[in-house]
Amino acid sequence: MARASVSVDGAEVSAIEQGLLILLGVERGDEVETADRLAVKAAKLRIFADDHRPMNRSVVDVQGSVLVVSQFTLAADVKRGNRPGFSNAAEPGVAEALYLHFVDVMARHVKHVATGRFGTDMAISLVNDGPVTIWLES
Repeated sequence: MARASVSVDGAEVSAIEQGLLILLGVERGDEVETADRLAVKAAKLRIFADDHRPMNRSVVDVQGSVLVVSQFTLAADVKRGNRPGFSNAAEPGVAEALYLHFVDVMARHVKHVATGRFGTDMAISLVNDGPVTIWLES
């Protein structure tokens, strides 16, 4: 990813250059161990190019940044009808605690970690390089 930012009420609250934009959805049953495992996996994921291969370096290797944005809509259930249901999403208190834990674990591996604002209406901008989009789940 070449650049990503988050704005709230028209004001930019976070922005990063090369790195990862992580849209993090927390579902019922997710635990601290899940957040730990996914944060470490994302930090080590070899998806950046080097001189030899298009996907050979991690965000740590390229000294990139990470922007983590809470995204409860990733837990949407659209199996029935045309209106998504969100009963699979974790309760807001649980989701926020796991989101903050994920950010903390990520910050142990990556020098610059930025965040959105949990529970707010955010506008997300992304300049995707490639594009490369990868779904990680527990």
